[in-house]
Amino acid sequence: MKSSYIARSGVVASRILGGEMVIMSAVDSTLFSLSEIATVIWQAADGRTPLAEIVKCHICSEFDVSPDEARSDAETFVEELARHGILHVSDRPIPDVSSTALENS
Repeated sequence: MKSSYIARSGVVASRILGGEMVIMSAVDSTLFSLSEIATVIWQAADGRTPLAEIVKCHICSEFDVSPDEARSDAETFVEELARHGILHVSDRPIPDVSSTALENS
């Protein structure tokens, strides 16, 4: 996995409803209901922690999933949310994105 950092966009609304994380994009009103593992990635997306570390420390250590499968699924999830502008992705740590727009790397 190449080194990538992820941060939640400032133009989304997210809430835990009925035990599920629900995210809505303010840009296109797309609604996402996240799985338990996707919720862990979302909550860890602070812009400072590499995705590889999130997978290793939060996914592989807490869920019964192989590192290769976890990495692949995490990358797919991140790419999907990045396409909708819900996550920002960079090859270096991301500063506070609440007031700035970033392009995907």
